[in-house]
Amino acid sequence: MKRWLQAVVALGCVLSTVTGSELEITQAEDKQQRCNGMYSMASWGGSVDPFILTTFDNSSYKGDADAIVSLVVFEWRDENLLGVLAKDDDSSKEIICIPENVKSGLCNQTEIGKFILQPNATEASKNLIETRAIHLKNPEPIKYEIKKTGYYCVWTYGYSAQEYRAVVTFRNAYGELPAAQIAKLPFYGGLTIVYAVIGAFWAFLYVQNRHDILPVQNYITAIIVFLIIEQLMTWGFYDYQNRHGNNAINKALMISTAILNAGRNSFSFFLLLIVCMGYGVVKPTLGKTMIYVRVLAITHFVFGVIYGVASLSITPDSAGPLVLLVIMPLAATLTAFYVWTLNSLNFTMKDLLDRKQSVKAMMYKKLWWCILGSILVIFAFFFFNSFTFASRSDPGFVPNHWKTRWFILDGWLNLVYLFDISFVAYLWRPTVNNRRFAMSDELAQDDEGFEIASFGGSLEDEEDARSPPREQTPKGNRGNLSPVPPKPMPERHDRHSLDGETIFAVGEDGDKWSDDEDSPRHSQERMRLTK
Repeated sequence: MKRWLQAVVALGCVLSTVTGSELEITQAEDKQQRCNGMYSMASWGGSVDPFILTTFDNSSYKGDADAIVSLVVFEWRDENLLGVLAKDDDSSKEIICIPENVKSGLCNQTEIGKFILQPNATEASKNLIETRAIHLKNPEPIKYEIKKTGYYCVWTYGYSAQEYRAVVTFRNAYGELPAAQIAKLPFYGGLTIVYAVIGAFWAFLYVQNRHDILPVQNYITAIIVFLIIEQLMTWGFYDYQNRHGNNAINKALMISTAILNAGRNSFSFFLLLIVCMGYGVVKPTLGKTMIYVRVLAITHFVFGVIYGVASLSITPDSAGPLVLLVIMPLAATLTAFYVWTLNSLNFTMKDLLDRKQSVKAMMYKKLWWCILGSILVIFAFFFFNSFTFASRSDPGFVPNHWKTRWFILDGWLNLVYLFDISFVAYLWRPTVNNRRFAMSDELAQDDEGFEIASFGGSLEDEEDARSPPREQTPKGNRGNLSPVPPKPMPERHDRHSLDGETIFAVGEDGDKWSDDEDSPRHSQERMRLTK
């Protein structure tokens, strides 16, 4: 009997993770118990004292007999206080008070139809344990007040009723949102503010350098605006559910959020792929390749929407082999993005290194480290989650992790994505010399160096080749020639240099040639060349 009790409690903990604050209880074995996390008013605040309300429906009840349903409301940590050991069998527990247990002295006559509690349950329990015998002819709502934060369960058993139905409402002080998801409300609100701040800085740089914008920076602008809208919609979905419950409008918002999430994933993969191809920095255009990339992004978006709608409409119990028709196309397009992106990044880095474009290559090397770091973090969390969820069959898994499961399943991925998009936006942020940097190639520097004498001789040979041939003049007449005043030298215009200006802020500038006329090094070299 004790093992049966633990199995039922564990089953109720797993099945009660359904989204929503109203859950149904019936005589079916997998729906006899519902559990949910509850916060006290001191934890999150609010205007309503938190409670659990159980309401039985007697509209379908027929018959003259007074059918009874046993009910108990308790906090999960007090589960060991339910039931007492039978006198003739120390390995099993008696859970329900029946006439036989009254005769055995395990319960009283007034407790028939109720759950049996241990004699010291009132003193040993961490929270109130309330048990009732519900008469279906005239059922009264059972309201259980929540004083402490915990994981609470409502367990029923058909004492003499063959069929019954009840609705359990878990009402927290802050609103209608389930306690396991309330942390998402400030989380997505904070993400919306962070993306808005990033968008403000990006907009400032974009407007300041609006005449020197690259095409790839327009795509980054679009995805930042999209992320602000998508995070705001996600926050609005949870805020509306917290205020008004899970109604038709909330379900429409849920579908809209799923579509926006699919759009974010497709847009992000599209942007990362064209960046790794060198679009805007290495190549001014991708040609027909851009068409193929857009087709892949649209295809991934369509399959993502289908997958999102299917995940909302199909329960795990009703899922069959046909679900593979939804998962496989999405997995195929996702794999295509991964392979194409990594190959493009490696090809771009190799091409830049072969052409000795060290500054641009450094940009893509930093992007490569960013992608590698994200992959390592994802795999680390994957193994951590695997070890964590390996004990999900333990009855205490859900009660011990109900506060943090949302972050393990969803929250940390959003933080990794925030870091990645911020890093890409930082590397490709608008600056003064965007176009000159993108459209020009860095001069390759050889390690062998050059000699000053050979350099000067080559300049003299080049000057002699350009000067017109001189006429031969007799020596005797050379002194009679009047001197011709030299032509005035044209005014020197200083060329605008890129030194000191930020170009994508990849690294520090190298050594520069000095133009200072009074520098000792410059004057000594000039003296040696003019001698």
